[in-house]
Amino acid sequence: MLTVIIVNYNAGKLLASCLEMVLLSPVVEQVIVVDNGSTDDSLVEVRQRFSTNRLLLLENGFNLGFARANNIALEKISLDCRYLLFLNPDCLLTEVVIDRLLDFMENNHDVGMAGCLVTNPDGSEQRGCRRLIPTPRNTLGDLLSRWRLSSTFSFNLSEAPLPIEPVEVEAISGSFMFARRAVIEAIGGFDEGYFLHCEDIDLCKRVSLSGWKIFFIPDVQVTHHQGTCSRTMPLRISWYKHCGMGRFYHKFHRKRYGLPLYLLVIVAIWIHFALGVLKNLVSDRFRTTDICQK
Repeated sequence: MLTVIIVNYNAGKLLASCLEMVLLSPVVEQVIVVDNGSTDDSLVEVRQRFSTNRLLLLENGFNLGFARANNIALEKISLDCRYLLFLNPDCLLTEVVIDRLLDFMENNHDVGMAGCLVTNPDGSEQRGCRRLIPTPRNTLGDLLSRWRLSSTFSFNLSEAPLPIEPVEVEAISGSFMFARRAVIEAIGGFDEGYFLHCEDIDLCKRVSLSGWKIFFIPDVQVTHHQGTCSRTMPLRISWYKHCGMGRFYHKFHRKRYGLPLYLLVIVAIWIHFALGVLKNLVSDRFRTTDICQK
């Protein structure tokens, strides 16, 4: 009934911990791990700890990106699979989470995709687990708020009060996306024009455009150790994030909002990237100076 798809890249021991929890659920018929050329021992531990025909391990040999890796897994799912769970390898969950999401989808036939409360290890809500689709206004607001230049609202809803009951949202986090297989296949899976980041927002946008609802389920949660797979290359990850946002705007908003506003947003995105690079360079210099003085 359910196939869990996990794209791994140097998730370390968290991958095995994630798999252990997922495989406890009897409704999980298949788990597909797509490895994007990991150089750590994450796959070694998986081979040592798990021996089950429910687990399929696909090794790409090098990093093909998040979208492409998920699409490779979609080509391998069993014929009787009705639901998909796209799950990050650094997410920890219980079988209660899977049961709750499955029950919700079974009883709400107009919902194409659902997410749950994604928290940081300290229990705080993680940015992006419930959000709006980016527009020029809320994107500029988000960029400005990150630099404390404005209190304008952003597309992330993590600062808003947590709802008590399931609510419809425009987008959920790519770290945990529970979806109907038929919906994902109908829209053609992930857009491989994204390498890393924003492909989840793109997927949500296309699910909505196809007439399906997206819901956020607040009464169950997963813990996401965000950044585990990317902490060694922050500048490259930032580059991919900004490229992804630029692609999203070019794809969905260029014609809708007109060229002047589109260009303003694109310029703001890359100014934000440049400021982030500058901030990191200054921080690194002060850190090096501090070490030398000690």
